[in-house]
Amino acid sequence: MKVLIITYYWPPAGGSGVQRWLKFVKYLQEFGIELVVYTVDDINYPKEDNTLINEVPKNIQVLKQPIWEPTDILFWKKNRPQKSGISNASNGGVLSFIRGNFFIPDPKVFWVNSSVKYLQNYLDSNNIDTIISTGPPHSMHLIAQKLHQKNNIKWLADFRDPWSDLYYNKDFKQLSFVKNRNKRLEEKVLKNADCVLTVSNALKTEFAKKASRVEVITNGFDDEVLTNNTSVLDLEFSISYIGLLPKQSNPKVLFKVLKDLCLQNSDFKNDLKLNFIGDISDEVKEEISKNNLTENSNFIGYVTHKKAIAYQQKAQVLLLLIPNVEKSKGILTGKLFEYLTAKRPILAIGPEDGDLSEIVKETNAGVVVDFNNGEKLSSEILKLYHQYKNGSLEVNSKNIERFHRKELTKELALLLKSLHS
Repeated sequence: MKVLIITYYWPPAGGSGVQRWLKFVKYLQEFGIELVVYTVDDINYPKEDNTLINEVPKNIQVLKQPIWEPTDILFWKKNRPQKSGISNASNGGVLSFIRGNFFIPDPKVFWVNSSVKYLQNYLDSNNIDTIISTGPPHSMHLIAQKLHQKNNIKWLADFRDPWSDLYYNKDFKQLSFVKNRNKRLEEKVLKNADCVLTVSNALKTEFAKKASRVEVITNGFDDEVLTNNTSVLDLEFSISYIGLLPKQSNPKVLFKVLKDLCLQNSDFKNDLKLNFIGDISDEVKEEISKNNLTENSNFIGYVTHKKAIAYQQKAQVLLLLIPNVEKSKGILTGKLFEYLTAKRPILAIGPEDGDLSEIVKETNAGVVVDFNNGEKLSSEILKLYHQYKNGSLEVNSKNIERFHRKELTKELALLLKSLHS
């Protein structure tokens, strides 16, 4: 079986968007799947991690075409070479309005027609059994949809996040006709794809209202998080967050609780260290300052995937934050699965009855506290702190093997083959 994967994010792209399909590609050939990847050429991603290039199998074909990106002009070029500020991209200002209302479904839409033309030429002389598109950006689905219709090739549409319900859409202040167009585009993709793949059960429930077949394969972890678990733990009572932290995930209740605990206990204040590894929104930094936690905070910025793993493994506590938005129950960040392997207690703030909470309970990896439950959050932090002071702060996570990328890829291979049975 030969599969064409259409993806915007591909090494040297950094961040979470690249991980899912890079890892699938790494293992799919072991299950009898021949691969061709189609992605962008000569692009400056907002965040880059050149170490990921080494994970691309040498024997797969990677097709590339240049893309014109209006966001180069509107957002990122002014920030280069640092390429910072992704967490503030949906800040509700004029640029966000332009981004959300003039480029539908996203600024990558200008790549659709040229990609269809290029890939059609490829398909005319090469046999492909299945096309896979992954979004966001959801323009990738529009490319696959046109090729699917022209060639009657099986199509798997992978949704790493929602489309019209994407949590930061409201910050774009989209006009009603834009919202309706997005919904129509999304509905057409959901109805026309032979199968829709997504990352959580709550998203599956939403997509199944329109799609005839929806399957779930979560994100996961790979070997690199297992081979170097010899890090020395932080001496401080470190609560570490690794990844992008947008304003929608700003944990105001956490900072208020920590402020109160610092006022009540000078030892706690002296021991506390908040580590933020990644791109952190200005709103979060302002909230930290407002709660007098600046001296306790360490902003490290974006690091390579390898370094991010090291920070996970040496943290006393790993902080996981779900955006406090409508339909948050279906948000299942990929960072969770790497956190699981670090064998450090996870303190998560999010819906207590969502997909995240279910996995945290099944794996015995930590605790999930609701967005507004300050009393419970304070109690859980004190519990962790007392264990830290006693030298007994650890976690015995279990049942995590099923989230290994190779196991997940095995599920994907079976799914792809079922499309032709």
